[in-house]
Amino acid sequence: MDIQSASSVVLQALTQATSQDTAVLKPAEEQLRQWETQPGFYSVLLSIFNNHMLDVNVRWLAVLYFKNGIDRYWRRVAPHALSEEEKSSLRAGLITNFNEPVNQIATQIAVLIAKVARLDCPRQWPELIPILLESVKVQDSLQQHRALLTFYHVTKTLASKRLATDRRLFQDLASSIYSFACSLWNHHTDTFLQQICTGDQQAALSSLERTLLSLKVLRKLTVHGFVEPHNNMEVMGFLNAVFERLKQFLECCRQFGPGSLCREKLEKTIILFTKVLLDFLEYHPWPFIPLIQCSLEFAVSYVFTEAGEGVVFERFIVQCMNLIKMIVKNEAYKPAKNIEDSKPENLEAHKIKTAFFTHQTLTEIGRRLVSKYFLLTEEELTMWEEDPESFAVEETGGDSWKYSLRPCTEVLFLDIFHNYSQTLTPVLLEMVQNLQGPSNVEDPVQMLMKDAVYNAVGLAAYELFDNVDFDQWFKNQLLGELQISHNRYKLIRRRVIWLIGQWISVKFKPELRPLLYEVILSLMQDPDLVVRIETATTLKLAVDDFEFRTEQFLPYLESIFGLLFQLLQQVNECDTKMQVLHVISCVIERVSIQIRPYVGCLVQYLPVLWKQSEEHNMLRCAILTTLIHLIQGLGAESKNLYPFLLPVIQLSTDVSQPPHVYLLEDGLELWLVTLENSPAITPELLRIFQNMSALLELSSENVRTCFQIINAYIYLSATDFLQNYAEALCRSFCELLKDITTEGQVQVLKVVEIAIKVSPVLGSHMFQPLLPDVLRGIVEGERYPVVMSTYLGVTGRILLQNSGFFTSLLTQMAVEYNQEADQLLGSMIEMWVDRMDNITQPERRKLSALALMSLLPSDNSVIQDKFCGIINISVEALHDVMTEDPETASFKDCMLMSHFEEPKLTDDEEPPTEQDKRKKLLALEDPVHCVSLQQFVYEKLKAQQVLMGDQGFQALMETVDTEIVRQLQEFIHGM
Repeated sequence: MDIQSASSVVLQALTQATSQDTAVLKPAEEQLRQWETQPGFYSVLLSIFNNHMLDVNVRWLAVLYFKNGIDRYWRRVAPHALSEEEKSSLRAGLITNFNEPVNQIATQIAVLIAKVARLDCPRQWPELIPILLESVKVQDSLQQHRALLTFYHVTKTLASKRLATDRRLFQDLASSIYSFACSLWNHHTDTFLQQICTGDQQAALSSLERTLLSLKVLRKLTVHGFVEPHNNMEVMGFLNAVFERLKQFLECCRQFGPGSLCREKLEKTIILFTKVLLDFLEYHPWPFIPLIQCSLEFAVSYVFTEAGEGVVFERFIVQCMNLIKMIVKNEAYKPAKNIEDSKPENLEAHKIKTAFFTHQTLTEIGRRLVSKYFLLTEEELTMWEEDPESFAVEETGGDSWKYSLRPCTEVLFLDIFHNYSQTLTPVLLEMVQNLQGPSNVEDPVQMLMKDAVYNAVGLAAYELFDNVDFDQWFKNQLLGELQISHNRYKLIRRRVIWLIGQWISVKFKPELRPLLYEVILSLMQDPDLVVRIETATTLKLAVDDFEFRTEQFLPYLESIFGLLFQLLQQVNECDTKMQVLHVISCVIERVSIQIRPYVGCLVQYLPVLWKQSEEHNMLRCAILTTLIHLIQGLGAESKNLYPFLLPVIQLSTDVSQPPHVYLLEDGLELWLVTLENSPAITPELLRIFQNMSALLELSSENVRTCFQIINAYIYLSATDFLQNYAEALCRSFCELLKDITTEGQVQVLKVVEIAIKVSPVLGSHMFQPLLPDVLRGIVEGERYPVVMSTYLGVTGRILLQNSGFFTSLLTQMAVEYNQEADQLLGSMIEMWVDRMDNITQPERRKLSALALMSLLPSDNSVIQDKFCGIINISVEALHDVMTEDPETASFKDCMLMSHFEEPKLTDDEEPPTEQDKRKKLLALEDPVHCVSLQQFVYEKLKAQQVLMGDQGFQALMETVDTEIVRQLQEFIHGM
């Protein structure tokens, strides 16, 4: 691409690519895409974005195309890689002048240079760092800033490389430029502080920007640039200087009101200082030990004493609390359980912490955390009134403690309480004692304080186990507080019901449960929505607890379930609906079939909610979970839901529909429980199976559930299902078996085994293409025992229940092996006998004996030749299944099932599903469960004796080991 002639063409295409008109935009984008691999294209882009006379949007686009090109074509091994000559010229062009006037473009160019540096620095681009170091010294304000911006992005990128050689290179770089980076930072910081004193705000803002960038560079060098930073005086000098600088910058905050640009930048810089300390502590806990004292003194004084008043701000308080938390919790700062095993560093850190956290300091921190930071703020109280749902379901999980004040204070409180509970327990109990009895609704301060103290008692429930008699407190104080219906007292009602939820799994007598359900029933009708939502959450904790007893809950079930349903309709936000649905699901799951009389309204409402939640996939997931528990509770009655249920399953498991990304896992689970509880197949239920072949192609972690679904269809209606889908399923299985784990092979073959077991003729015929591999596996001695066991299970079923098909399959295989069918059968029986130990399940061991004995009576010389092995297997199986009846001193087959009984269930047991019943009925027809092995063996041997005559049969029996014969006679004696 000739740069001069190409430049105008590329410029025109870029200009068109910034157009709002798609008719102009699309062809231009396509043209640019074609040029991406043309030599010289990136040189043209460089000349365009370096030309400050051109339109900003066009230059911005040129930078983006260049940046994307680095990812795709800069590496030597990339397809259409850039030539070394062009790359060399581009590198030189990128750092000729740091004078980009537009901030956003300057940032993109800096990122772009850093991307090249990641691949080429220092080997192919040794001049980059020296040029940057020179450029940050120039007097020109713009050039200096742009060079510093680039210096930061390059340092950040090089610091992120993780290979050992790259880390060594970065460490070499760090040690060579650290002094310079420190002096640069000090210079800009001092300049800023002087300019603040003289009142030159514009110049101060410019210097502050440079201070921020140089500090960002230092943060990366300090944290990632040294293996033993504590041995480097400059590094430790910088870290110690951070505390002094922080104090100076915090004092500067007094001069600027909230909202001013300078205040915003100041706060950004202050947070960056704290990030330096937090990062260093995270990556270098032992080198941080000399800084523990300073860090604790600094953080505690600003957050827990008057020193911080007027200067601290929320994000800074969070950072300080995280610093204290990380020091308190750090395992490197605790002695080993056995003191002698502790490293000197552990003991040193522990000593510093112990000296700092005196009884007085801890008491002060504990009191202030609760009485200052736990208090609900004006903003939160306003939110309660104006947006109760957002207030009630505010996210406090995950990593929110790193960024948000309330979760941060609660996590710090928990960690300090856990580590210093002996000191802090009396402090908290005293605070509780001071708040005994009902609070005065006219005294908002007292109400907020009680809310905060109860919050602390709830959070520390596990720590307070031995110190609080919660049952007495519940009866004597908390119950009374819940009965105060004044509107302002809702603050305490909400906190008390939350508090009970925290203690339920810690210490709460089962006999108090009915009293709690009474309370929940009452508060679910509270006028305040926040109280009702909190009550629903506590209900979930109560129902989901180990001590939950259905019979205690049943008297309240109808009323509470009705109120939960009302709450689900009253709330509007997606998150709140999800939260209430989770409670409903949990209740349905725990009370199981007892829910049936009460779900009518919910069943009518869920289709409406499903339709409304089209844009909210997470809410739809919650609906799916609720449906899963609902189907399990309704059992066979769930068929009434099919008009709504089946389209939901259809959509959730259709991989051509975008929502499947979110809904698939729960959708498959719902599909499975629907089949397991279905009383009979319906055309619609059968039709959904069209989704399955695409799901099997995905072969994701959901494939096991897919197999369970296939099995469920076979149990539900083998004939309809196999006639409609077995052919396609067989093709899917053949594909799957080409590239699947051993466990996956077993899962596939188990499906085939179940199909043959349920429908011996149709199952064998439909899965015929898979069966030669099974026989081949047996003849050739499959080496994985679990696969071999499954092969023998499938073959045993065919041999016993579809012997004609087995013979034709054997004949087909004999042609392939160029052998007589009898010869092949002999090899199979031999391998079967040899590998009988691979079979561990008693059912399959009995099946093997029945299958091989079914070959008798026979005058086939091969079968007679293997007679000894067949008898060995049969006697082994008899040992497995025969138990002695002490009354009659005779043996009976313990696997025989004579009739179907509805089991007597205890409260904790799940009632049998329709599929469980189908399996039981199937078992009654299964030879393994309806044929006595003892009787079968006896009859087959008798028939063989009739066929051969006494003398011939005697000769045959003499091929069997005498001990085996003795055991055989013992089993069939008296028949």
